[in-house]
Amino acid sequence: MSPKKVLFLCTGNSCRSQMAEAIVNARLGDQWIAVSAGTRPAGYAHPLALRVLEEIGIQHEGRSKHADEFKGLDFDLVVTVCDSAAEECPAWLGRGRKTHHSFPDPAKAQGSQAEILQAFRDVRDAIAAEIPALLETVRV
Repeated sequence: MSPKKVLFLCTGNSCRSQMAEAIVNARLGDQWIAVSAGTRPAGYAHPLALRVLEEIGIQHEGRSKHADEFKGLDFDLVVTVCDSAAEECPAWLGRGRKTHHSFPDPAKAQGSQAEILQAFRDVRDAIAAEIPALLETVRV
């Protein structure tokens, strides 16, 4: 059986969707192929997102991609990861079951360097716990 495909979608494609892509590919790569994109890509993967991934043994190159790059491709699941209460989450008009799973944007964290880094860790840990559980529910 070939792996299922998931797209993680947000606005900037620099933090949350990058972390989700990296975690799924590192931990569930035999079952899922993950990609991520944004509607207004930041043009980079946030250095702190990459750092907190490295802390859990995941090396991620993190290329910020526009959602248009994936138009016309079929996905088994498309997951928006924006915190919809605080920001506009993009809609996916392509094929694939769509769901929303909200995570706060760690790039908007305020405080000391240690507090900001902890915000990235908290989001990473939430993604690492919640996204695999979500993917387990997908039947294709």
